[in-house]
Amino acid sequence: MATRKTPATEPEPRDASGGVTAVTRALALMEAFDLHESSLTLAELSRRAGMHKTTALRLARTLSLSGYMVQREDGEWRLGPATGWLGARYQAGFDVNNVVEPTLRELVRLTGESASFYAREGDSRACIARVEGPQSVRHHVRIGERLPLNKGAPGKVILAFSGEKGKDYEAIRQRGFHISMGEREPEVSSVAAPIFSTGWRLLGSVAISGPSARLSAKKLEAHAKIVINAANQLSYGLAGSRSSNTPGVLSKWHP
Repeated sequence: MATRKTPATEPEPRDASGGVTAVTRALALMEAFDLHESSLTLAELSRRAGMHKTTALRLARTLSLSGYMVQREDGEWRLGPATGWLGARYQAGFDVNNVVEPTLRELVRLTGESASFYAREGDSRACIARVEGPQSVRHHVRIGERLPLNKGAPGKVILAFSGEKGKDYEAIRQRGFHISMGEREPEVSSVAAPIFSTGWRLLGSVAISGPSARLSAKKLEAHAKIVINAANQLSYGLAGSRSSNTPGVLSKWHP
């Protein structure tokens, strides 16, 4: 008697990056929504996600089984309650120091200077995280120390991307970074770039700093590219894919 063979399990189709195609497409479908959009038609979902309508419908129905998408009575689709639970769990486990510190350490390795992360606290900026550089002569800032917003590259970047008016701040928004030489302390120079988080809201600024005698204008310009790249990689990691809220300057410096 012939023995019936058990069919072999087919491997999941994978995309060029090695990921599972179905998962990649499902995520693209959920990421199609902009921050202030409550629902989208199937046609618009498929257009934004770059897939055929039948594929988008199949994925949406599959996601709805687990509460990640919901179809309204008018036929449009919205994100489901399960996505909210994911966001809540992420926020509960989020520690900015755990996320930012590896970036600061990489900046120190690449530039040889101290690296800091600043966030706005009222009318000042506070040093939230810092990694000291290897140089014996360096600029010192204590974690938790509050400094002025309108003096120094980190503060001016925060003001600029908070919407501060004026030609100087508009120029910073256009460049995507700021260099200061002796603005807050006569012998200290720095270069800073903005960091964005969920919904492309400004989180703060990241900077490298050191003695002006070591950080010439030419060297600061070279370091600016490194700082911008690090800040943008961190921003995309925190905020996710691009949306209508993504600052335009990040297109120029997209890592």
